[in-house]
Amino acid sequence: MEIFFWCLLGLLLCGYFALAGYDYGVGLLLRAVGRDEPERRRALGSVGPFFLGNEVWLVAAVGLLFGAFPLLEGKVFKQNYLVVVAMLLGLITFTAAVQLRSRRPGAGRGSWDLLVTGGALVTTAAWGVFFGNLVRGLPATGPVPVADPFSLLWGLGFVALFALHGANFLAVRGDAALAAKGRSLARRLVPLVAVWVAVVAGWTALSPIMSTVDRAWPALLVLAAAVAALAVTWLGSPRVALAGSMVLAVLPVVLAGTLRFPYLLLSLDISQSAASPGTLRLLTFVAVPAVAVVVLVQWLTWRANRRPVGDRTLLHF
Repeated sequence: MEIFFWCLLGLLLCGYFALAGYDYGVGLLLRAVGRDEPERRRALGSVGPFFLGNEVWLVAAVGLLFGAFPLLEGKVFKQNYLVVVAMLLGLITFTAAVQLRSRRPGAGRGSWDLLVTGGALVTTAAWGVFFGNLVRGLPATGPVPVADPFSLLWGLGFVALFALHGANFLAVRGDAALAAKGRSLARRLVPLVAVWVAVVAGWTALSPIMSTVDRAWPALLVLAAAVAALAVTWLGSPRVALAGSMVLAVLPVVLAGTLRFPYLLLSLDISQSAASPGTLRLLTFVAVPAVAVVVLVQWLTWRANRRPVGDRTLLHF
């Protein structure tokens, strides 16, 4: 039962990064792809129908973490306290700025655009530091260092990764001008993400990190998947490239969830961190239908809004 909920938690986090990741990417690139207000509105309008639905995956993941792994939730959030606070501030800033910037027609929006880009930057960088800490391994007690070079490398890599994801999304759902800019930016960002993957792989292999895990094959499989996804993103059509960057976006979750399993922290395994069997059985009746509804609604939303934005598209933001 614990393994089932661990996989379900991983599925929700993968859905969040694959879908909300392009929201943050478009936010990071907002001023690069939009030279004037109409272009920026169309860029934000491309993510508009999916924006709030994408965030539901994170809400569901955090709820499942609280319900199924209460001990793990307390330790992970406490040890990454400053990172989590920065992540929440960035997330709130980004979400509020995207929804409020266009409420007053004719008003200046330069400050709102800075908040959109700044919020996306802080959110993605904080997620990168957070997952860098998970991959390195959390100690049994005490906070993890925020300015550690390995974690900062993950933070910078996440910014490049989600910018690539946003560029690929604009190449698929933007109008002709936005799509061209998205393809151009993606071509420039793929080598940057490839360098980040290579540096992280080399650093992880040569550092004491691998001496704290029982097996290396999860890291090797994730590296192979990353190389394949980068190749697909570079060579494929815009829709194939978007699928490739989705795979890249979820690989940190896969790596963090499998590298040292069943030990979730360096001294805490999955059975010690999970809720009681009775609680998990009760949670099954709630979590499984809820996840099925989230997946169904997300698929229907994409089916209804999969075409590029145009002059007759309703712009939500």
